[in-house]
Amino acid sequence: MHWEQLLSLKRQGDTGKRLRLEQDDTRLGFEVDYDRIIFSAAFRSLQDKTQVIPLSKTDFVHTRLTHSLEVSVVGRSIGRLVGKKIIEKYPYLKDVHGYHMNDFGAIVAAACLAHDIGNPPFGHSGEKAIGEYFKNGNGLQFKNQLSEKEWQDLIDFEGNANGFSVLTGNRPGNEGGLRISYATLGAFMKYPKESLPKKPTPNIADKKYGFFQQDKAFFQEVAEELGLIPNKSGDDIGYERHPLAYLVEAADDICYTIIDFEDGINLGLVDEDYALEYLLKLVKDTIDSAKFYSLQTKEDRISYLRALAIGSLINEAVRVFLENEEAIMRGQFPYALTDKSKYKAQMNDIIQLSVKKIYQSREVIEKEINGYHVLAHLLDTFITAVNNKFEDKMTNYDHLVLKLLPEKYQVEKKGLYERLLHISHYISLLTDGNAILMHKIIASNTH
Repeated sequence: MHWEQLLSLKRQGDTGKRLRLEQDDTRLGFEVDYDRIIFSAAFRSLQDKTQVIPLSKTDFVHTRLTHSLEVSVVGRSIGRLVGKKIIEKYPYLKDVHGYHMNDFGAIVAAACLAHDIGNPPFGHSGEKAIGEYFKNGNGLQFKNQLSEKEWQDLIDFEGNANGFSVLTGNRPGNEGGLRISYATLGAFMKYPKESLPKKPTPNIADKKYGFFQQDKAFFQEVAEELGLIPNKSGDDIGYERHPLAYLVEAADDICYTIIDFEDGINLGLVDEDYALEYLLKLVKDTIDSAKFYSLQTKEDRISYLRALAIGSLINEAVRVFLENEEAIMRGQFPYALTDKSKYKAQMNDIIQLSVKKIYQSREVIEKEINGYHVLAHLLDTFITAVNNKFEDKMTNYDHLVLKLLPEKYQVEKKGLYERLLHISHYISLLTDGNAILMHKIIASNTH
């Protein structure tokens, strides 16, 4: 892979080249990506989507929105630090093409901002709930009418693939979705493969999938424009990662490891003394003991250690990336950066404690159970109505249900797969609160 190709400013529908040298530095193309994402309706809806703790009444727990903003800040730092070294290593990127270190930060920040944009309500259980509806619920009836890969898209509904649809999906008069630069889309694509074959290798890029069958053609166009390395054979589509996708993943790993843990401490799910011991292991090289012991409140002590821990993990992610940059550019680095971090054991300890104390707390489990019920009911109601309309046997009730769909979802989809995915996509973009409200309205008026 080649950096000048990987940093493509091209957008969907472009006919000519966009050259970095011709960019207006006051409003750079990669920064436009960030702006388009932050002003999008899908991004706004993250303010009422659970990160870990559901619909919490406290004011210091993270939503998907605050998580995404924090990941983008960490990603920007990692991107700039890497960009500085890459520009020094390959001076032609600046001298010939006009790239700057901040370009790397801007691309990674925009991709980080969007990294959860396709995630359904109710956290990761939302993805599973949509998949379960097709695998074991009323959606099972459609299995024999779909191709293997179409079916896999539905039973393994994936927030990353859904996010690619959000960023790139066409609507009449709105071709190309948000029209994000191909460089940012490449950095966003953590799993550049289709839903089958499932986990064909231990390569981190094969852990999940990154696009639905309906988006395959455009996904391939982006991958080829960026010069990503194909790694599947026959009819299967898959590529090695865009190098900057490793940085997006690292920023997310750092934030959810440390910040979910911080939420758990502030909520009293993790004992402070116990937690401090874990965090101190990450910051023993950088802590100012006098400053730390002068802090009076739990919140201030945790906040200080959190900032130092994130700083340590940022520097370590940059080191691992730069040491392995040539292998990454050859498509020969099948790991997450944090897998090769000297803090891997400490991060794993924190994650295991979070799983035990936070992710498996009663509050989280109750939210997940509720999510399964709500999403299955909404899927069933809207899919029945959409299919009845297509087959010309719509009841008056179906007619009323379809009036609940926002205007932009009032589009005819000819194929069954497209209809099922269309409704799954719509429901995935509901907020937690809106999904519960819609469920209550429909349940209380069931005919």
